[in-house]
Amino acid sequence: METKQRYTFKKDEKLKSRKTIEQLFKDGRSFSNFPFRVLWKFTETVKAPLQTGFAVSSKHFKKAVDRNRIKRLMREAYRLQKNELQIQLTQGQKQLAVFIIYVGNELPDYDFIVEKTGHVLTRLIKITNENLAANT
Repeated sequence: METKQRYTFKKDEKLKSRKTIEQLFKDGRSFSNFPFRVLWKFTETVKAPLQTGFAVSSKHFKKAVDRNRIKRLMREAYRLQKNELQIQLTQGQKQLAVFIIYVGNELPDYDFIVEKTGHVLTRLIKITNENLAANT
């Protein structure tokens, strides 16, 4: 019997711990893939194998409505594409904290966000593979 894959973004997968976020900005590694800047760090303090936070600059988007819309689009694109990375981290018994910041200066459409989120997740999968290979 085939099990259906669930696409969820549960509460324990959201990066909300102030301590973890500060540690991520202080000690974490980063890369840019326009329109995103991604901060990531392998950690032992998170509850889930993969915790993610999202942010949009108020410098470029003065209206909270616009910032919230972009974050909603980012979360939805992430939710639908994160399963491969999450499975890989679970199998390797690693925990990853990720913070994705939107650095573009114009309102994106959904297709653009989905495409770029896919690139970001592919890069995170590659980073995870390298880390798992180095530790074995």
